[in-house]
Order: sequence, then C-alpha cells, then structure tokens
Amino acid sequence: MAETQFSNKIALSSDEIWRECLVNIKRNVSQMTYNTWFLPIKPINVNNSTIKVLLPSQFFWEWIDEHYNSLIHSTIKSVIGPDANLTYVIAEETEEEQIHTPIQPPKKIESVEQIKRPEFETFINSRYTFDNFIMGEGNQLARAAAGAIGDNPGGTSFNPLFIYGGVGLGKTHLVQAIGNKIIQNFPSKRIIYLSSDIFTVEFVEAIQSNKVNEFSSFYKSMDVLILDDIQFLIGKEKTQDLFFHIFNTLHQSGKQIILTSDKPPKDLKGLNERLISRFQWGLSADIQPPDFETRIAILKRKADDFGLSLPNELYEYIASHIVSNIRELEGCLIKLLANASLSSRVIDFNLVKTTVKEIATSRQVNVTIEYITSTVCTFLDIGEDKIRDKTRKKEVVLARQIAMFLSKELTRSSLKTIGLHFGGRDHSTVIHACVSVDRGINTDNLIKDIVNKIKEKIELESN
Repeated sequence: MAETQFSNKIALSSDEIWRECLVNIKRNVSQMTYNTWFLPIKPINVNNSTIKVLLPSQFFWEWIDEHYNSLIHSTIKSVIGPDANLTYVIAEETEEEQIHTPIQPPKKIESVEQIKRPEFETFINSRYTFDNFIMGEGNQLARAAAGAIGDNPGGTSFNPLFIYGGVGLGKTHLVQAIGNKIIQNFPSKRIIYLSSDIFTVEFVEAIQSNKVNEFSSFYKSMDVLILDDIQFLIGKEKTQDLFFHIFNTLHQSGKQIILTSDKPPKDLKGLNERLISRFQWGLSADIQPPDFETRIAILKRKADDFGLSLPNELYEYIASHIVSNIRELEGCLIKLLANASLSSRVIDFNLVKTTVKEIATSRQVNVTIEYITSTVCTFLDIGEDKIRDKTRKKEVVLARQIAMFLSKELTRSSLKTIGLHFGGRDHSTVIHACVSVDRGINTDNLIKDIVNKIKEKIELESN
C-alpha cells in the first residue's frame, strides 16, 4: 500500500507535490507566517524520493531550519512517503553548493559550514523587489531609472542616481530593489546598502580604532554603493570629506552610486558644495506622494500579503483618508488586523472607520533632527553652522542644548546619533544638554517660554 502511494506521488510534478505540502503547512501556521516563510519557497524538481526546493537566501534557510524544521520534514514525509528526502538550494549559491537534508530522521544539516558565505553583509533586504513596488505617476521616473541601473549598474548615465522625497514614499524600497536586481543579474558584484547615519557611526569607530584607511578602502572596493538618507551627513565635515574621496574613486572607476534624501541636492544646506555638485552629475529623480489610484493599488497588494481581502469600498475609504505616505497605509492595515484579532470582530466599515480615525488622530510627520535644528536656529536667530561649532558663546550653547533636548523628545534617535548631528559630540554631552534644558524649564520662565514656543511651532508645522 505504501509503495503504491509512493509511486503515485513520484508521478506528480515537483509543483504539484509542493502545492500539496503547502496545503498541510498552511493548516499549522498563521497566515502571516505562511506568506513570509513558505510562499517564497519554490520547487525545482523531484527525483525518486527527493524533492529539491529553492530558498531566497542563507538567512532564509537558517530561519526555516531553526523554527520550522520539524514541520517541513513531517509534511514532506506525509506527502511523499517515509523515505522522502528534501534538498534545499540557496538562490545565492550554485547547485554544487546545495544543502541536502534527509527526512528520516530529522536533524540539523551537518554540511552548513561548508556553504560559501559572503565576506561582508550587504544589508539588502530580499523582500524589497521591483515586483512588489507599486508604480504610479509620482514615481515613474525614479522607477524607470532604477530598473535601468538594475540591468546595467555603472553603465548608464544615471550615476549617481539621486532619489529624493518625503518620509514613507518608497525610496528605501526602490533602492533596495535595485540591489536585489543587481544581485540577481550580477552575483559576483560587491554591493552594500546602508544609511548615512550608520556610515558616520562606523567612520567614528574607525577613527577611534585607528582603522580609517581600512574603512575607506572597504567602501572604495564596492561595485555598487547605496547610501540612504544622505541629508544626515549635514554638519559632519570629516565624514563628508571622506565620502567625497570615496565617491570620486567609485565614480572614476565606473562603479554605481545610489543615494536618497528628503530634499533635492540643491536644497541640502550645510552639505559641502563639491559634494552637491557631484550629486548632480547623474540623475536626480523625485518621488511624490501616491495618487488615489496608486494608494488603492498599494493597499490591495499589502492586504494580499497579509492574506486579507476587503470590499473595494473599504479600500477606497482608507485611501481617501490616508494620503500622505505609503508607510501610513501599511500601518493602517496592520492596525486593522490587530483591532479585528483583539476584539474578535469581522472587518467591516465601522471597524475600518474607527481604525482610520485612530491613525489620523495619532499621525505625526517624521520630525527629523535637521528640521528641529533649523527651527531652533531660525527662532533664536543663530546660524546653523555655529550650532555645530565648538564655540561656548552663551546664546549658541543655549540653542544647541534646546535642539538636542527637542531631538531627544520628538525623535526616536539615539543619544549617540543626536550627538553626531551636532558636530560629533558624544552621548554624555547630549545627556548634559537635556538635563540643563529640563532644569531651565522648571526654574526659568524665559527658557520655558522659548522651548514651548519652538515645540509648538514644530508640532504645528509637522501635522
């Protein structure tokens, strides 16, 4: 009987066998777990009692092996038979560097240490692809340029590619999609993604450990450098100077540079002019908030990712009330799912209306340290360059301390990050500033009035 069952199974294709496995797996995990960790697995072929499947990355395999090893093994065994085997192939590796997993008995893969590992972390998130990036009128140019670079990095006139726009509009998604496309098309290329905040922190650590040359050489060795939120280099003169030389080396070598910012290059006040000039050598493309139709398309795509299907009128209601960015649309769906789960309610118009209202009343535009600094300096009539200098003039120190205090209160930035934005000061300086301003608010009506007025101005203009 078992042999008959087995012979019937091997007559099926790998797609059919894996589809049957997914049916069983779906019964045993949540919809989100199923979508995240099992749908991306693709069957390759079946040979005798062995089915071969493709995983997107080494990290993906490690997570699957640690959390769902038993479930997958028992499922394969129940579908194919007691002698079934499973072979994992990682997309980043060649077929010769594959992982073979016997089903009976289940065990950790002993050959995992033999797999070729990258010499450094690319920080490219495999979930950000062109396939799940919704294109609309507000991002057409940026998307077209990104696609061209993914097919020919360093070989187009879009070098550097400078993408700018507000918070939550998809800049990071788009540049990481380029990274994933390059990894797919040119697996041997050295590529890295990081934010300019992280770049600065690493540079400071390199200075402290006397490894600046190694730090610089590492980034100069890249074929593709993706630097997110370039505006965070403002006020960091040494970091700007180093990046200038890295930029020149990469550009002269025909390597691809991709940058993002919340403003176009010409509006990045406080950034070195020679950097701004180089940022304009290639293509600057903006991303605008999505229009109504694009917002609906985004909602439907995200809802599908969550295993959620809603009537069109509910999508339209959400899209007509949440208009500023994509992140808020995603946040609304997540909150909607949470509200429905916690209250055991069906997702209907009343629940959607309540959730949208919660999102709208708690909405805050992402207030940045740069915006806070600019507002404080304007209010107190202090030059932004002075606030980052080492001067101890009383009026400048007060402005700097208030800016640090409000940055700590109104952003999620760490003390270390805040200090770096104010001339590379350490976290203890930020703590001292916050204590001083807090004490001033409680003992000096003038300082209290200044801080309250600046805070009101920031909150008013950010909503």
